[in-house]
Amino acid sequence: MRVLLFATALLAAESGLASTGFAQTTSAAAVPVAAWGSSLEAAMQQAKATNRPVLAVFSGSDWCKPCIMLKQEVFDTPAFEQFARDRFVLAHFDFPRSKKNKLSAEQQKQNELAASKFNQEGSFPLVILISPEGKVLAKTGYRPGGEAAYEAHLTALLARK
Repeated sequence: MRVLLFATALLAAESGLASTGFAQTTSAAAVPVAAWGSSLEAAMQQAKATNRPVLAVFSGSDWCKPCIMLKQEVFDTPAFEQFARDRFVLAHFDFPRSKKNKLSAEQQKQNELAASKFNQEGSFPLVILISPEGKVLAKTGYRPGGEAAYEAHLTALLARK
């Protein structure tokens, strides 16, 4: 479908028939998506620079069923990307067990550093809201109900602080 739309737009542009309305809808696709970082230090620096809290996620992507469900039901959705884009600095710290998913030594070190600071209990999944100053605002985990329910939950947690 995208190829057909692109071809139609290209033909319209070449023939001088492109409308500004169509161009506006295609330019919306160029909006940057919310990116997940994997360095606690970088996330904290970005949080300070933007005055947004860090949403840090500790997961076991290949062995923790609630972690997998949280990712699929919430974090992988376009609606969550839209919600999080201007509200949070996103940081993900994964602890896979399968050899095929083994992380680099540097990434393992980054994840262990983040865990030593914010997930000493080894809880999975663990979602932590951290102020730009490094204070834990709230901790949570998987909650059923999908993306909209999770957004409401995160909003309520932030409202308490």
